[in-house]
Amino acid sequence: MNKEKVWVWFKRGIKGGQWVSGFLASSCEEEGVLIEKSDFVNCRVPEWRIRIKEPGDINEGPEIPKDAIWKY
Repeated sequence: MNKEKVWVWFKRGIKGGQWVSGFLASSCEEEGVLIEKSDFVNCRVPEWRIRIKEPGDINEGPEIPKDAIWKY
């Protein structure tokens, strides 16, 4: 994956969660996807937390796997 603009899913506690735009994502040699944003610490996240296309509803989350890893 070249660097692509993506939306990233963030959990917001009991209020649910939200897709946030403005991130660049790229593949990395390790597991997951590297996400970058100027006002955010670069990190690797699992693929289920990113979307390349804008979500229809920014408050409707992805299917979160049981025992999901949120950040590598």
